[in-house]
Amino acid sequence: MTRVAIIGAGPSGLAALRACESARLGGTEIPELVCFERQADWGGLWNYTWRTGLDEFGEAVHGSMYRYLWSNGPKECLEFADYTFEEHFGRAIPSYPPRAVLNDYIAGRVERSGVRRYVRFNTVVRWVDYDARNRQFKIRSKDLANDTYSEEVFDYVINANGHFSVPNVPTFEGLDRFPGRVLHAHDFRDAMEFAGKDLLIIGGSYSAEDIGTQCHKYGAKSVTFSYRTKPMGFAWPASFTERPLLTKVVGKNAHFSDGSSKEVDAIVLCTGYLHHYPYLPDELRLKSNNRLYPLGLYKGIFWQDLPTFMYLGAQDQYYTFNMFDAQAWYARDVILGRIALPDAASRAADIRTWRANEENVADAFEAIDYQTEYCRDLLASTDYPPLDVDHVAKLFKEWEHHKMAGILTYRDRAYPSVITGTQSPAHHTVWMEALDDSLPTFLATRP
Repeated sequence: MTRVAIIGAGPSGLAALRACESARLGGTEIPELVCFERQADWGGLWNYTWRTGLDEFGEAVHGSMYRYLWSNGPKECLEFADYTFEEHFGRAIPSYPPRAVLNDYIAGRVERSGVRRYVRFNTVVRWVDYDARNRQFKIRSKDLANDTYSEEVFDYVINANGHFSVPNVPTFEGLDRFPGRVLHAHDFRDAMEFAGKDLLIIGGSYSAEDIGTQCHKYGAKSVTFSYRTKPMGFAWPASFTERPLLTKVVGKNAHFSDGSSKEVDAIVLCTGYLHHYPYLPDELRLKSNNRLYPLGLYKGIFWQDLPTFMYLGAQDQYYTFNMFDAQAWYARDVILGRIALPDAASRAADIRTWRANEENVADAFEAIDYQTEYCRDLLASTDYPPLDVDHVAKLFKEWEHHKMAGILTYRDRAYPSVITGTQSPAHHTVWMEALDDSLPTFLATRP
């Protein structure tokens, strides 16, 4: 029987399981599935852990999730077409849920799908080999709880371990002698740690923006952003400033490339993440920075040199959960023989076309349009339920405008569901005052 290995049970891996189970429930015989997940439960980055550094098994902590994280985009832009928020929660909920609510939604779909039986938890993949003679992969894995190794053979491998867990950590002159706290966003857990402090954040993208506003919400005295290319340019509160790139740290004084300086108590490196696949040989390993269309992946999924090896969720993302679904349904249909891949030359030409179009993207709005077309292209070939990607793109663009209008208030907006049309209600408490982000409090009809 054909065997498929799925590495990771985060949103991308779970999309692959859901896609296959959907086909099985529709009467199609599916391959044997084995999903390897090194955490004790599924959800990937949406699992919150207080741990940083190493976990209880001595493995590097995968999670970059922090307490008090709320969605930084409307939930309507990531809603599953085959499982709505209304179906899960029994009613419409506000547009910007906290982590616990989104994690509950992600888990709810796969729990109801009955796919837990395919997942081996606390099991980490140590190495993947390809046997060209037999056209099969050999996977060596470790059961962390029982401290045992095993080797198995598979016909297809879906690599779905994400790329927001291994931090990119630059260094700056004097950082090793800074007397305060220095950490990467990967190890950021609790904004209250920085209450009353002057905080320096290195970076000018989503992590910097969100951690900065979180710390402001929970009492940071001031937030200074240091950017490499350009300022984010939001209408920041008076306690926020943006400076060009940090050049050095002398004692508690941070010096910037424009000649200015600022005394700070703590430094958070919001400097991005690495595509890191230490269990893959060079001939299977994606080497890319965070791009909307990484080279070497046909349809952003299939490893060009060996299409039976696939990546899900390996690109930069505006679309998330529903894009992972689009990829998973397409990958599934190739495995099932419903979609035939073209020859290597045609695949290479397609990759070049998509990459050339990506290089012409000028701003966030064009990036949204680009990824909208990418999702449309995948969805057109599968039986994934109808998803109005043009409506999703419209909401994304409204979100961008709302952020520019109010970086501390955009989460108070509400949008209609793309799937059901139901208007989401306003949250009972504005985001800046919503200090309890637990699921019961968020779902309550009043504070």
